[in-house]
Amino acid sequence: MVTRTENTHSTLKGWAGVAAITASLFVFLTTELMPVGLLTPVSTSLDISVGAAGLMVTLYGVSAGLGVPFVVAWTRRINRRVLLSTLLAILTAGNLITALAPGYPLVLATRLVMGFANGAFWAIGVGMAMRIVPGRHANRAAAVVMSGISVATVLGMPLGTVLERLVGWQATFLIWSGLSVLVFLAVLVLVPSLPSANAVPVREVFGLPRVNARLRSVLITVVLFVLGHFGVYTFIRPFLEGTSSASPAFVTVCLIVFGAGGAVGNFVAGHFVAKNVLVSFAVGAAGLVASLVLLLVVGHAQAGALIALVLWGLSYGVVQLSQLTMTQRSAPDTFEAAMSLNTLAYNTSIALGALFAGLLADHAGITSVVWFGVVLTAASLLFTVGTRRT
Repeated sequence: MVTRTENTHSTLKGWAGVAAITASLFVFLTTELMPVGLLTPVSTSLDISVGAAGLMVTLYGVSAGLGVPFVVAWTRRINRRVLLSTLLAILTAGNLITALAPGYPLVLATRLVMGFANGAFWAIGVGMAMRIVPGRHANRAAAVVMSGISVATVLGMPLGTVLERLVGWQATFLIWSGLSVLVFLAVLVLVPSLPSANAVPVREVFGLPRVNARLRSVLITVVLFVLGHFGVYTFIRPFLEGTSSASPAFVTVCLIVFGAGGAVGNFVAGHFVAKNVLVSFAVGAAGLVASLVLLLVVGHAQAGALIALVLWGLSYGVVQLSQLTMTQRSAPDTFEAAMSLNTLAYNTSIALGALFAGLLADHAGITSVVWFGVVLTAASLLFTVGTRRT
């Protein structure tokens, strides 16, 4: 399904390298989304609005999305282990600066720089994992790396919320800086040398959607569902606090429930995506729409909010694995370039979703953010169904 270089590395060492790459995804993703669980204390500590605090997600996503095709193309001759190590070093320094920054402008500037490293990782990480194990295990390696998304959601973000309650949000980022150092060392030790492969110049990267209609459709689908999903998810804590009087402890439980649902959804989707990826995506997208509507209807009660978040997490796990598989199948011979475009669409949409939702939260109330998510995830579902019929 994906063009890859067969390797001579031992199976055991290959899977150890996959584990290190999965850990890299964990620290990158938790760093990207950590502010979601910390918006309230960050806004209070820095004396800014919740919408302004959401810019920590927005700017990170902007640089991760817009910069990744250039970063990947300009580094196409660099050994991928060296590149991943460099990206982790940037992540380590960024978390450290965020923890010690004297004011919000420096925090935002740091998040902007860190986003470039994040985007580059998403473009190269899965491909690296698929290259360091025997070819027959390549798809399984990709699934293992993507499981880091569920682990980050189940453990990383809730853990960040718990740490914030114990030591404050600055110390939480300091701890994550230390964790990034450990992952950096693991990559140096466990990931074998990987000369660059399957990378193309910038002009060819941006030309792919023009000549590849399947990839173009996938990217539109990704933009729509990510705008809706992350627009709401970025502001889930203020929503729960405002509608169900949720305590920080209950917010943590909700994040764990969502992440556990995502892990289960990812596992279940693994059995069906290979058979019919478009149907799998459509089912997952329908679940996203239903869960957000349910959140509006019964989210004022804590039990109702938990039920909605379980369905939301399950659906997101299915959609996430489906869209990755759709990207792979749409451009098997230029996978790294296609993934850079996927990352551009994904992270830019995270940024725009957080920005638009922040404006809605500040000017139309937090409930309007959920309606924003309903409309965009429904549009993603309708577009996918319409494309399939065409």
